[in-house]
Amino acid sequence: MASRLLFRRAVQAVTRVGAVRLAAPSRCMSAGGIPTDEEQATGLEKKVMAAIKKGTDPYSIEKPQQYAGTKEDPHIVPSITNKRIVGCICEEDNTAVIWFWLHEGEAQRCPSCGSHYKLVHHHLPH
Repeated sequence: MASRLLFRRAVQAVTRVGAVRLAAPSRCMSAGGIPTDEEQATGLEKKVMAAIKKGTDPYSIEKPQQYAGTKEDPHIVPSITNKRIVGCICEEDNTAVIWFWLHEGEAQRCPSCGSHYKLVHHHLPH
């Protein structure tokens, strides 16, 4: 009740005096506003943001694409060398990981479940 009375009195005082309306608050920072992430990024972060804007993913930051794991659509494994060790969790609730070497060339199968994996050469952007 007291807050309503105080509010009414404040409104009456403002309307009586004809108080000057204040301008909407600006975003400060020398009237230019708060800089965005792209505006204040430097170095490698700026390069990554520019690449993601172009639609590329230079450091595999995005979620990887899903593959069926068949011979026609194998799981793609990027590598900067001609071989890589791969871990396969053959079943969804399995706690054991099957490790095997994957070599560049044709798609290879997991020795346990038969999912296909293919090694693809990956060039680093720098």
